Amino acid sequence: MHVLVNGVRLFFDVEGARLVPDGPTMREKPTLILLHGGPGMDHSSYKPRFSKLADVTQVVFLDHRGNGRSDPGPRESWTLAQWGDDVQAFCEALGIARPIVLGTSFGGMVALAYATRHPEHPAKLILVSTEAAGGTHLEERVALFERLGGPEVGALARRRLIDGHMDAALLDEWVRLAFPVYTRTSRDPAWVRRTIVHPEVHLWFTRSNGEGRTFNFLPMLQRVQCPTLVLGGEEDPMIPIACQEEIVAALPAHLVRFERFPGCGHGVLTDAPERGMAVIRDFITQSAE
Repeated sequence: MHVLVNGVRLFFDVEGARLVPDGPTMREKPTLILLHGGPGMDHSSYKPRFSKLADVTQVVFLDHRGNGRSDPGPRESWTLAQWGDDVQAFCEALGIARPIVLGTSFGGMVALAYATRHPEHPAKLILVSTEAAGGTHLEERVALFERLGGPEVGALARRRLIDGHMDAALLDEWVRLAFPVYTRTSRDPAWVRRTIVHPEVHLWFTRSNGEGRTFNFLPMLQRVQCPTLVLGGEEDPMIPIACQEEIVAALPAHLVRFERFPGCGHGVLTDAPERGMAVIRDFITQSAE
């Protein structure tokens, strides 16, 4: 399905009803907006895992502008501010009030842009393996890639993260050599084959002077007004646990729940699916009370 939002058609899919029969009434479940990682990918990797939450929430899978099945829009609109504003406008277009917004990796950056620009809008945030500032802890990331993937992967990480090299050839090499090191558990290869990829969006965001290396929401996180769950893997080479620690330290302390995952890499749920989904389910259920 598509809906026109801020001048572009955004693709979304829905799992579960918002209203369900409950005796003599229709009970309303909260709506979870799921923001995928990337940039330049789509929501497909989150199915069917997040579909299982449909008993406690209506799950809405959203492809960001320029990503997946959504319209590209102008390249200059591929910014965290625009992607964050799109989340708010998407909800307004569909009449979704007080959503729970979950962002993983790049999707978490979008969630933070949304929550700091529209702090009154979300009911709750869930941030998985993400960061609030780009271009930080670079030597730590390189060291983790080398420890987990060997010298070749470490050298590749240094070329990308420290030296600032990024082009189509390096991105292909990154997907082949570094991407498998993100997690301790191998990903389902069918997921990669069914994903719609727009590398031009990734290259734009992560270019040497791009926003992916320069953004900083840390000074603005005190604006967040809703309960926030932060999850991070202690062996994540792409966005180290230190990045989640910084988010937790910058958010209003009374709003934060922080869950660390020892022995887990990027995205957490690939390496610890049972615990990760149990934590998220508990948080959603509490938010609906």
